[in-house]
Amino acid sequence: MIKYFLLNIITVSIVCISLFTGCDVTKGSWIVTGSLNHERSAHSATLLRDGRVLIAGGFDLNSNRQTSAELFDPAAGSWSETAPLHIGRGGHTATLLPDGRVLVAGGIGSAFTLGNAVEIFDPDNQQWMEAAALNAERFDHTATLLKDGRVLVTGGQNPEGTFISSAEIYDPVSDVWTETGQMQQERRNHRATLLKDGRVLVSGGFDRSFTAYDITEIFDPETETWALTGPLNIKRGAHTATLLSDGRVLVAGGFDGSINGGVTLNSAEIYDPETGNWTETAPLNADRTGHTATLLPGGMVLIAGGFVFPSVTGLTSAEIFNPRIGKWINVDTMHTSRAGHTATLLPDRSVLVTAGFSVVNVRHNSAEIYQYTNGWR
Repeated sequence: MIKYFLLNIITVSIVCISLFTGCDVTKGSWIVTGSLNHERSAHSATLLRDGRVLIAGGFDLNSNRQTSAELFDPAAGSWSETAPLHIGRGGHTATLLPDGRVLVAGGIGSAFTLGNAVEIFDPDNQQWMEAAALNAERFDHTATLLKDGRVLVTGGQNPEGTFISSAEIYDPVSDVWTETGQMQQERRNHRATLLKDGRVLVSGGFDRSFTAYDITEIFDPETETWALTGPLNIKRGAHTATLLSDGRVLVAGGFDGSINGGVTLNSAEIYDPETGNWTETAPLNADRTGHTATLLPGGMVLIAGGFVFPSVTGLTSAEIFNPRIGKWINVDTMHTSRAGHTATLLPDRSVLVTAGFSVVNVRHNSAEIYQYTNGWR
C-alpha cells in the first residue's frame, strides 16, 4: 500500500508539477492500457480507496448478463479477475460506501428478468456478500451516496415494463432499505446529482413511451420529500450530469424524444441551485448520447464517446468543457469507438475508460487512459 501511495505521488508530480503552474488538460492524449478479461457494456466501474478500479457485470458479446468482476491496478496497468457476482446483471448501479465496500443494486438479470437483488463487495477479502433486497425491482435507475452515508435509489423500470417514480434509501449500518417519498414523475435513464448542500437533483429521463422529460426535481434528505425545480430548456434522457466545482450542475447531450422520432442532442445547459434555473451554454461539438462525463481536477469536464441515434455506432471523439469561458474544446480522439462504457478519474488525475460497444452486439474488452501534461490552465 505504501509503495502504491508513493508511486501515485511521483506520478502526480510528473503529470502536474503544481496547481500554480497547472496542467493543460486539453493537450492530453489517449494511451492504450491493459485489456479487460471480458468484453462488456452497461457494466459498473468503481474507484476503490486503494486506487484500484472495480468493474462488475454488464452484457457480454452475446448480450448475456455477466457475473464476472475484475480489478484494474493503475500502477501495473493490468487487470485481474476477482470473485464473481452472485447474480449476473447489467444496467445496475454501484456505489462506494463510506467504509470502502461497494454496493451493487438492481439491474437486468438473465432471460431479461429484472432484479431487486443487492450484493456488497469487500475489497479486503475480495468477496461478494448478499445484502437486503430492494423493495422494488428496477434497472436504469440511479444511486446516490448521501452525505450521511446512506444511499438513495430512484426510478428505473420494473418487470412489468412500468417506469418507476418510487425511491428508497439504503442504510449500510442496519442493512435495511426504506421506502421514501416518491418522485413527482416516473422516469428511466434520468440522472441524479448530489448538490453541495446535500440535496439531490434529478434531471430528465424518459417515460414509458421513451419520450424525454424536461422536468427536474430535488430530494431533501432531511424531510425525505421531493420538490419541483426549474425545467430543463430541452427535454432529454440518457444524458450526463456533472457537479461543477462552483456547485452548479452541467448536463450535456442525450436523446430528446420518442424512440421513433427523437434526435441525439449536442445541447448543454447549467443548473444554478441558488436560483433553481437552467441556462443554456455552448453546445457540444458533436451530438452524442451514451457517453461519459468526468470532472477533472481544476474544474473542467471531459466528455468521451457515445453514439448518434439511429446508427448506434460508437464515437471516438472526446471534448472538454471549460466552465470559466463556457466553451467546448475538441481533444485527442480515443483509439476505439465506444458507447455504454465507463470513465473513472484515477488518483494520478488521469481518466480510465473501459469497454463499451462500437455497434450493437460488438462489445469491447479494451481500455485506455486520458493523460495530460504541461500544467493546469
